Amino acid sequence: MPPSATRIELAPNCSLSIAGARWFFASCCVASFGVAGLVASQGFWPVLPFAGLEMLLLGIALKLSLARRHQKQIILISTEVVEIEDRDAAHRASVVFPRHWAQVRIRAGGSPLHPSRLVIESHGRRHEIGSFLNEQERLGLAARLKRLIGRIDESPPLPTLGGQA
Repeated sequence: MPPSATRIELAPNCSLSIAGARWFFASCCVASFGVAGLVASQGFWPVLPFAGLEMLLLGIALKLSLARRHQKQIILISTEVVEIEDRDAAHRASVVFPRHWAQVRIRAGGSPLHPSRLVIESHGRRHEIGSFLNEQERLGLAARLKRLIGRIDESPPLPTLGGQA
């Protein structure tokens, strides 16, 4: 990393540990199958497949949630370029924009239920940043990136070594 570059790392908040997820899943299975077994013993046996399906879907949701632990975005802003590196457990991809022509934009969601999207654009290309952030975090990051990157045809000076994030 060049000495005048600013580095910003983004990662989703994944506070649930693997052990905690196992305990949660086991306790849900005990409760669900316990109730389903009690009801099935009364003659309502069709409840058992639904309890199994419910626990299967919960297991899939937990697995997908735990997979987010490996997701990370690293934004490097130097005097010349803005580089965005997306990482997860299996893949790594990088996008580079010329800093002088890059723009930071907030794109509104399609409806009030959809969150906004933070993108960096240049020369007809765009890349979304922080899709896992909440709205307040996304707006704060957008303001910080606008200060660091500037507008088109404007490149403000980068902070010195104390500007690391």
